[in-house]
Amino acid sequence: MSITMDTTLASLVTNKRRVSALKSLGIVTVGDALTYYPFRVTEPVPLRAIREAAPGQQMAFAAVIRDMRVVPMNARRGYRLEATVDDADFARSCRVPGSTARLTFFSYRKSYVDWVSMRLRAGTSVVVSGMPSEYMGQLQFTHPEILTVAPGSAGTGAGLEGYARGAASGNGAFAGSTDPYASAQSAYPPAAAAPSGAALKYDADTVQEALTRVCRPRPVYHASSRISSEHIHETTLGLLWMMGARTSSTPDGQLAGAGSADIVAPTTDTIAVQNGEEKSGTTAESGAEALSRSIPDVLPESVRKAKNLMHRAEAFLAIHDPASTARFKEAIETLRYEEAFVSQTSLLKARSHAHKSAAHSCPLVTDSLRDQFIASLPFSLTAGQQQVIHDIAADLAHDWPMQRLLQGEVGSGKTVVALAAMLQAVDAGYQAVLVAPTQVLAEQHAETIGRMVEQLKPAIPVTLLTGGMKLAARRKALAAAASGEPGIIVATHAAFSKTFQAPHLALVVIDEQHRFGVEQRESLNAKTDDGTTPHLLVMTATPIPRTAAMTWFGDLDISWLTELPGGRKPIRTVVVNEADAATMGRMFAHIRARVDAGERAYIVCPRIDADDEENEGGSGVSSAAGSARGRAAASGSSARTAAGGRATRAAADAIGIDDPYETFDENGETVARPPLHAVAEIADRLQRLPQFQGIRFATLTGRDKDDVKTQVMADFAGGETPILVSTTVIEVGVDVKQASCIVIFDADRYGLSQLHQLRGRVGRGGTNSWAFLISRAEPGSPAEQRLEVIHHSLDGAEIAQADLEFRGAGDVLGDAQSGGKSSLKLLRVVKDADMIADARTRAEQLLAADPELAGEVQLAGAVLDFTRGNETFLTSS
Repeated sequence: MSITMDTTLASLVTNKRRVSALKSLGIVTVGDALTYYPFRVTEPVPLRAIREAAPGQQMAFAAVIRDMRVVPMNARRGYRLEATVDDADFARSCRVPGSTARLTFFSYRKSYVDWVSMRLRAGTSVVVSGMPSEYMGQLQFTHPEILTVAPGSAGTGAGLEGYARGAASGNGAFAGSTDPYASAQSAYPPAAAAPSGAALKYDADTVQEALTRVCRPRPVYHASSRISSEHIHETTLGLLWMMGARTSSTPDGQLAGAGSADIVAPTTDTIAVQNGEEKSGTTAESGAEALSRSIPDVLPESVRKAKNLMHRAEAFLAIHDPASTARFKEAIETLRYEEAFVSQTSLLKARSHAHKSAAHSCPLVTDSLRDQFIASLPFSLTAGQQQVIHDIAADLAHDWPMQRLLQGEVGSGKTVVALAAMLQAVDAGYQAVLVAPTQVLAEQHAETIGRMVEQLKPAIPVTLLTGGMKLAARRKALAAAASGEPGIIVATHAAFSKTFQAPHLALVVIDEQHRFGVEQRESLNAKTDDGTTPHLLVMTATPIPRTAAMTWFGDLDISWLTELPGGRKPIRTVVVNEADAATMGRMFAHIRARVDAGERAYIVCPRIDADDEENEGGSGVSSAAGSARGRAAASGSSARTAAGGRATRAAADAIGIDDPYETFDENGETVARPPLHAVAEIADRLQRLPQFQGIRFATLTGRDKDDVKTQVMADFAGGETPILVSTTVIEVGVDVKQASCIVIFDADRYGLSQLHQLRGRVGRGGTNSWAFLISRAEPGSPAEQRLEVIHHSLDGAEIAQADLEFRGAGDVLGDAQSGGKSSLKLLRVVKDADMIADARTRAEQLLAADPELAGEVQLAGAVLDFTRGNETFLTSS
């Protein structure tokens, strides 16, 4: 069986529970496993004799079990297992007297105690790694790592003089030589086979092998309650072994060589070892060659040598089985540069491809509809709006497609700019489509645009097309679009359906770009009869730092709207500790006063109802996590992956947080957090409060049907239900000018940019407005620090910069929220700016010489995967 990066784990891993646990982390294929990067590596564990132990300092030693007993705990349910170990032989090699110590294990499960008892029978040779402490005058190791050594190897002290020198120098295992285990290489011949029928399986054949495994630096992965970091590591090493790796990456830059440590072959109850892949008969050299064939390099050889980078296969080995922390960091840098090079090559190819396509030219004419529209506005355009409208007019006049990103703060006037562009296309005799992510937003756009153009001459038809329309109205809208008559079409995802045809389509405007993928946008290119590509204007209110935008949107021209129209007052932001009942009461009283004054209030909760299964694995965004997306691998991974599994579509409907920040302990285990608040729960609680007696509430979630959403928003805007309890479905585009207050529960679990988006739902009518962020964050915690950023700032770019620093680029700019997987797991937009610039320069040189990457097949495939994996480079975070 030939194993590649696309091979599924289900076909290789025999433990189906582990397959399921890995899938929950987003690990489905071999490639997913190898790119599920550890977020740190442990320091080498020093070897010390028991007599040299210092409480609180990690150590490892070899010993023999002298006795073992299991004691029921009378005061509480469960058992305590105690084993006494003697390191006389090992201590002799360290030139110190031997001693004894106690190994202690606690468990409520009798099965676990029985299993440990079987392993720690008297006379068994073991290698112990752990943190010593003192209990009742005796040295004790509580729940240490234990590796049992098969009988038949030499005594536990033979050949350990090299270790002794290291221990004496205070540097433990890694002092005295480049390979601290060299002196023991021949000391322990392979153990004799266990007696026939023996149930016990030993962890290592030799003491040397066991010491190597416990003392080498080991990667630590973000884990979950279903699978530990150790089991993730074990599975990944097993996969590398099956792909050909028999030795770890060595410091001399080779895949294998003298002095490198053996990778332990996987057991058949973990990995399905195939015929011809038995443990013996494969040399280190041929194994290394096989690994490089299974994992071909992506970077061009010239680039790799110029940057002095590792081979891709070598880098994976050095990350998942590092010989040293320095080697691990070097490998991370290699794959980080690979991500930079692939992403920049992808963006440059996209830009080049766009300029080669044909598009309808839409030159500006005298007394144009656009100029009539601008003159009819009851307010003056900001300088930023005027400049962007001018730039777009110049783009539309070309006979190649415009590709422009318009980024603007909530309420900065992007709709006016988009309408000016659409009128220019209509004036030239073509059709323009505005695609909105929700029916509510599409209806608002259609109503607003219809009102704005009703005085223009000649009349401009505005057609609304949504998936929730009745059949007759939908057919009428489709017929209007198919006629090719110049006009404006406002649509939801219905614009991507096969039934929608617009033969004279010249301009596509995507509102909130992050909601749509590449395939959906490209489907609009096929709507024209003449094979032209429509001009594209994508808009987002997601604030992105300029350095990040220029890095990731190299295929687009970028415009910013930074000025807010006159009349809007700054939103007052208040962070409220949920445990502070007095402040919570005053907040609700304030909201009641604003409602009595004719205003409206949003109450936002992350979950739909309390029965929803919480997405503790991230999401995304992510990703985005990740998100990612691997959120914390080497300080920059995408959430989407290293942080844990992404939400399913169903879970995404139930969980409103775009990419929850997860908290991990030092071993990468997710830390349990309070359950998220739900819409149904909060609506019920608030209606019982005396502050809201006589006030009607409404609820709105992503599960509601489109006609229900429309009616709920109409009742809310009209004042029949002045308080709306909802999920983040209101995050994008909902425009109720009377809304002056927004309360966001579990605010400490949202991304900063998403909080900024939600906050922008109020204050749109020029009234005073307030945003209350309800938090359960611990004082001084990172969550509290994040909220302080948004508490003190209304600057979207500043908030986005902080979000980048808190979460990593993958989560903020990957596509975790579109339901895909981000290809970015290590690259950090802010910290790696110089690396990205270097990669872009080298990618430009490569594409100039080989535009189609005909000579770089692996790179071409990686570029295609990147484009597909990152359906869009924006998220709602």
